[in-house]
Amino acid sequence: MSDQQFYPADSADSPHSSLLGSELVGFDEETATATMRFTVKREMTTWRGGVQGGLVAGYLDDVMGYAYVAMTGGEQAPLNLEISMQLLGLLPEGATIIGKGRVVRGGRRVIFLEGELQTEEGQLLARATSTAIPTMRPTPTETGMG
Repeated sequence: MSDQQFYPADSADSPHSSLLGSELVGFDEETATATMRFTVKREMTTWRGGVQGGLVAGYLDDVMGYAYVAMTGGEQAPLNLEISMQLLGLLPEGATIIGKGRVVRGGRRVIFLEGELQTEEGQLLARATSTAIPTMRPTPTETGMG
């Protein structure tokens, strides 16, 4: 796995990464798979004590997106057309969640992605697939981050 940084030094983290408590662990070029670690913050949870469903989709979107960003060396990012998700377990407050995102197929017009979230012990908590279109990564000045 490579721990190469895929963003320019002046915008190393996307603003949502802090909210999600995400950390890129590595990228396997052979399988086009990104591995991320997420720390579940209290602000992400409901009164049940687990992450709200739409926010679980955010974790999955992040890890699937990073797989494509890494595969393109940081030059492109996916723009989701559709995400399908299955919730299989509660993501509890304070937990460390491991995400795996993979590029199933990266074409010129359409990208197919898949992702999983699991406990550190390997229990599957959620999975998703996404259909997206490739887009060029905007410059920091285009996003207002530079």
